Amino acid sequence: MKTPKMKRLTDIVVSGTALILLSPILLLVALAIKAESRGPVLYGAWRAGRAYQKFRLWKFRTMYTGADANLKNLQHLNMYQGESEEMSPSHAALCSLCEQRENGCTMLVGVDGTLVCETVTLKKSKSTSVFFKLKDDPRITRVGKFLRNTSLDEIPQLINVLKGEMSLVGNRPLPLYEAEKLTGDDAAIRFMAPAGITGLWQVTKRGKADMSEEERIELDKQYAKKHDLKTDIKVIIKTIPAMLQSENV
Repeated sequence: MKTPKMKRLTDIVVSGTALILLSPILLLVALAIKAESRGPVLYGAWRAGRAYQKFRLWKFRTMYTGADANLKNLQHLNMYQGESEEMSPSHAALCSLCEQRENGCTMLVGVDGTLVCETVTLKKSKSTSVFFKLKDDPRITRVGKFLRNTSLDEIPQLINVLKGEMSLVGNRPLPLYEAEKLTGDDAAIRFMAPAGITGLWQVTKRGKADMSEEERIELDKQYAKKHDLKTDIKVIIKTIPAMLQSENV
């Protein structure tokens, strides 16, 4: 599926013009990043766009170098991770969940040879969130926090738009590990739309932490099923005040 010609032409004109006009700001941001911490000015991360096509998305670096290596140690701080029930590995504790539901406990053999409860296994798998976001991420620099709050860190994505890897408006390009969790027929609909710098869910509840994972996916699917120039213009108009909200989403 190709991007409509008018949408692509708009992307080229707007992104090219914006990069030229914003070049003084880009230089100041680059100097601020280099002055605070060591590392490159730009951060390139692999993302999945339309039709799961992989590309390197560019942002201003907002974290200390080596931040990705510490991601697994911060899983418990994920804003999209629901509170999980404490589960004991003992056979008695595992069966207690099934006893509460007044049915028998179906035991499975785990990869390490131990017995595990099927109910608990399913419960754990459902509690794993697709999206990952930290409220107070210790990996973010002071300059990075300012860039995120003002969305200035997103400006280098205009390069992706100019190259045709993204559009000004579309669905958020997901990290590869998140995209791998959305391969079912229903969720995969979101990947019919181009990846975008801004989109429906960004302007719907930007600045609010109460948007659920399901709401985000539904808005992505909504845009994928019906998006046109009129919709894109509305999203762009709403993006400017949304950028001034307290939380960067």
